[in-house]
Amino acid sequence: MKLKMLSVIVAMAAATSLQAKEVEEGVYLGVFGDYYNADWENIRGVGNGGVGIDDSTGWGAELGYRFNKYWSARIEYADMDFDLEGAGVGSQDGDRLGIDGLYHFNGGPFYALAGLKSIDIFDSNLFANAGVGYRHHFTDNLAANFETAIYQGLERSYTDVGAKLGINYMFGKASSSPKKVEPAPQPAPQPVVAEKPKDSDGDGVLDSKDRCTNTPMSDAVDAAGCSLYENKEVTVSLLVRFPNNNSQVSQQYLDDINSVVEFLRAHPETTVVLEGHTSSLGKADYNMWLSKKRADAVAAQLVEKGIAQSRISTVGYGEERLMDNRNTQEAHTANRRVEAKVISVERVKVKR
Repeated sequence: MKLKMLSVIVAMAAATSLQAKEVEEGVYLGVFGDYYNADWENIRGVGNGGVGIDDSTGWGAELGYRFNKYWSARIEYADMDFDLEGAGVGSQDGDRLGIDGLYHFNGGPFYALAGLKSIDIFDSNLFANAGVGYRHHFTDNLAANFETAIYQGLERSYTDVGAKLGINYMFGKASSSPKKVEPAPQPAPQPVVAEKPKDSDGDGVLDSKDRCTNTPMSDAVDAAGCSLYENKEVTVSLLVRFPNNNSQVSQQYLDDINSVVEFLRAHPETTVVLEGHTSSLGKADYNMWLSKKRADAVAAQLVEKGIAQSRISTVGYGEERLMDNRNTQEAHTANRRVEAKVISVERVKVKR
């Protein structure tokens, strides 16, 4: 009778309520109506072995804790009233005490349970139980639940079925649903302003006509915005002096010779003519030979630095082309020399 009344109350409340939010953490208390289907024979502790145990109805209470969205645990006590059969008549009071762990599917109203229970009637028997349940929230904190479970005896091979219908009250707050974010108001359309023509690299040519973007600021450009070039003559000169009646290249001129080597490497299309000279002292035939020998000595230095022999020409002028016509020691020293001048044309940028 008690179980029927509780069922009616729960059904009426469920018909007039919507499912509320689950409390995801906190303590809860509950009371329930209980039905237990037993079929026990020859109960120990009873003088007349013919006594059997049949169904039970009763009530109970439970205390639980919700750990998180998915897990909770509880202890329960049930006051049971078993029907007797066989040699026994009437009914017999009993009680059930135990603990359960609950798993809430996706944090929702459906859950699975498993636990251990001790049922005491005439004597005590230990059971393992497993089942499923459903919880319906009337408010965030008040809910009804229904569950059913199978009980398996661990001391005797009883296999029973039980059902519970109860009311729970949760001490805690339900998780708040995320607030709906309203879209930000759209800004008022701005008047369309004609874009000013751009000259991104500042060369005086608009981007729409500029075929060479990002030209250096220092470069003059043509109508297409590309750098302007011009041909420019570049030269390097060489002057090597020699002691009287000597054709050996002094160490002091090696840096000047290296400058000619670098120029020839940078301008591979160029060639060099080395012109040898002497002073007016001595015989003209000897001076002609000595001047050529001096030019050849400088040429040997260029070849040694990696310049191809085919790019080098030597000529001896003897005393025919004097730099200083005086008959002085200073004039004679100036005239003993090898000269060269290399000319090339480079394509260079025109500056602004």
